[in-house]
Amino acid sequence: MTADGPEKLERPPRISDATLRDSAHMAGVEFGPADAAAIADLLVRTGVELVEVGMVSGPDSKDADLVLATHEAVTPERSMTLLVVRDRRQVARALDEAERLGVRHIMYSIPTSEQHAQLNLDSASPKFLQALARSAITQAKERGFHVTFSGEDGARTPRERLVPYVEAGFAAGADRFRLAETVAYLSPWQMQEVIADLTAIDGSEIEIHSHNMLGLAVANSLAAVRAGAQWISATVGGIGERGGNAPLAELLTALRVIHGDTRFDLTNLTELSRIALRGAGLGEAFQSGPTTPHAFAYELPGQLSHPHAYETLPAELVGNQRELRVRTRLTTALVRWALADAAQDVDVDAFTAWLAERQERDGRPLLDRDTIREAAADFRPVPA
Repeated sequence: MTADGPEKLERPPRISDATLRDSAHMAGVEFGPADAAAIADLLVRTGVELVEVGMVSGPDSKDADLVLATHEAVTPERSMTLLVVRDRRQVARALDEAERLGVRHIMYSIPTSEQHAQLNLDSASPKFLQALARSAITQAKERGFHVTFSGEDGARTPRERLVPYVEAGFAAGADRFRLAETVAYLSPWQMQEVIADLTAIDGSEIEIHSHNMLGLAVANSLAAVRAGAQWISATVGGIGERGGNAPLAELLTALRVIHGDTRFDLTNLTELSRIALRGAGLGEAFQSGPTTPHAFAYELPGQLSHPHAYETLPAELVGNQRELRVRTRLTTALVRWALADAAQDVDVDAFTAWLAERQERDGRPLLDRDTIREAAADFRPVPA
């Protein structure tokens, strides 16, 4: 906005929405197929170009029903699914599953910072990172997928490490690169510098995906566009892990007020928020940021074991606390974490299977560390 009115963008950004994917990472949040279809339909009617739904790491994906429901609602051409990348063999299995589900657009999540690469890939080597990305992208392009590749924790990845990785991905045939501000870290002016390095790569198409722990996700997204990013990733109501994401309503209204962007039908936003908050079980007043109950809640074992790798600031600094929240995505690693230092001595594998069955029978109630410990006290293994 200037004294003369809105500052028109030479190239207004395209919008993707990750509500139905980032929720798969958000502790205790699980959408059903009916909500996924309704959310996807309203997103497309609003003017969102791509609906990101679910994540796949191999066969029998837990998110298969969400993916299929979204395809039914908006077609595979308007949706995108995240594929986890760990090694060449695992990528092949994930691609097989994506093909089975009829996915057309995939997004690879690949950790780029030394810390995240070491944690998730067991190697911080830039050469290994580039080779893995090239292999994954090549496999997908040979099968005809549209490929976005992401830099997980990209905002904290030094330029000398990030830029060659992005260059290698585009050289392998990728269609788009997403910079993931996995750990909220950058100011808007720093974001402009990082994105400018990436948009300077010949033929690059860049997307920004920011988290909102510092309350800067919308500002950083707009800064990225000023530096040449063509896409912004957002979520309805800011729903997402670690303080939430760039909230779609705030983003679209900011584009309209600040940049005079009238491409989007904003009349759907309130209904979108109502359906998404209800379906996520978050109540009517979900808020993003570091003081919410969800800000430091996790359902991925690695985040509980290595929280320093995922947190912008420690929970204790703002008087919050770290917690486990899960419904059906139970694993033995999560249960083992919940039972650490507890008096119960149980067979974790047998207890996890028993608890998973009870969750389905009881309607998938939210579990935290205390309720898992209480359930362990009730557990009675079936005699062999």
